[in-house]
Order: sequence, then C-alpha cells, then structure tokens
Amino acid sequence: MTVPADHGYLGIHSPRLKAARRLTKRAFRQRERAFLAEGPQAVAEAHRCGARITDLFVTGPARTRYHDLVTAVADAGIPVHIISGEVMGELAQTVTPQGLLAVCGFVDVPLAAVTEPAPSLVALLANVRDPGNAGTVLRTADAAGARAVVFADASVDPYNGKCVRASAGSLFHLPVVAGARLKEAVVTLRDAGLRIVAADGRAGRGLDDPDVRAWLGEPTAWMFGNEAWGLPPELAALADESVAVPIYGRAESLNLAAAAAVCLYASARAQRVRQ
Repeated sequence: MTVPADHGYLGIHSPRLKAARRLTKRAFRQRERAFLAEGPQAVAEAHRCGARITDLFVTGPARTRYHDLVTAVADAGIPVHIISGEVMGELAQTVTPQGLLAVCGFVDVPLAAVTEPAPSLVALLANVRDPGNAGTVLRTADAAGARAVVFADASVDPYNGKCVRASAGSLFHLPVVAGARLKEAVVTLRDAGLRIVAADGRAGRGLDDPDVRAWLGEPTAWMFGNEAWGLPPELAALADESVAVPIYGRAESLNLAAAAAVCLYASARAQRVRQ
C-alpha cells in the first residue's frame, strides 16, 4: 500500500478522525473495543506483536522520521492518514506529540486464559486508580518475566492513554485481563497453583524474612493495592500471605510502582535460581 503524499492531508472533520477522537473517552473505547496507541514505540510494538490496527495517523515530519515503520504498517494493508501537526495536537493526549498515533483493537484476554498453562508470576492490581502507576507496573511485570497482569475491581482502564504510554509497549507483550472481580481472580489463580501474596506495608513480615525467602521461588500472584490507602483489610484477607517491602532508611514508604518492582523482581530472581 502506498503512503499518502503530504498534500493529501486528512481534515479535522473527517469521520475517521472524529471516530478516533472519541476513543479518548472510556465509554467509547468500551463500545468500539478500540483504543489509541500514541508514539513510535507503542505503534511499533502493536504492529510487531500482531495487534489489530485499523488506522494510523501520522504527520508529515513524522512520516519522514519514522519512514520504515510507516511503510511497514502501510505494506500490511492498514490505512495510513497524513494529518497536520495541529490536527495531531487535537487527537493526541500528550503535550508534545511525536506525530504517530494508531487505532488498535482491544488486546485483553479472559481470566481463564492466563492459567493455561499455569503461570509462574502474575501481577494482580486491586483498585489501582492512577493510569501512570498502572502502566508502569505493567511494564515492570513484563520486564520481570511475569506471565500476566490482572486489572481487578475498580482499577483504571488499561486502555487509558496515559496507562498505554506508561506501559511503553508492554501492553502488547503479555496477557492482560481487564475488569476482573478480585475474588474471582484470587480463586482462579489459587486453583492454578499460585500463592496469593498481598504487598502490604502493614504486614508483620518483610521480603527479607527467612520464611518468605524460602517460598519466593514458588508460583506467585502479587496483589497490589491502591496508591493512597493500599489494600484494605478485607482485600488483604483474600491473600494467602501478606508481605511488606522493608524500609531500611528514613523514607515513610515506597510508591506503588517502586514497591511492585521490588516484589516482582524478588520473585523473578528466586524463580530463576530454582530453574
């Protein structure tokens, strides 16, 4: 497929552009089962991983800068639309858009799909509201070799633009479950042989506890709570264990993304020692 010439700019009133702009709202994303992937990294990973891309919007300068990527998308038969920087500013959700934005179909999977075969490491998000944090945890889980990330209860929409950007392409790398009920997720993962571990700063035992270190290499689902109030007692009670990240210095606590990184990598390292 030939990439359109610069003079064939798509106007701001184009039906395709209007449809894409609506995807900044969660209700429209849910209705269309589509979302926006912004920036060259997200677009490249979506294309490389075989996500369903229905449209690519690109500015003239970005078409030149990312020529190979734009050409690869066009060669796959995906419509490529050249738009002005002003129109991209209307469509993008960043202050300084990079000039590339794709419309992608949802990539989440049913809860049952992440247990066949049984995973060794899963991140379970319970009421995580901040999209930047959620996307960073998703990226960290991917880097640590987790087999799935489950967005449970009132957690943010994984297709929120900020969450997609913070995931840095990891949204397309590993199975993501959206909108699961926490109790159902706990039961399903436990039945698959995983230990459910709540990351809870109020827990009596820390990651450096000898008993905790003894089972860190076993299949584990780490449960992470809300940024502001953590895991309330009724949710922490769903877990098999509650473990705190030890604080050796004077900091009051770690933020969610940092705590998740410590926990997930502790399990990842222990699991690799066992292999």
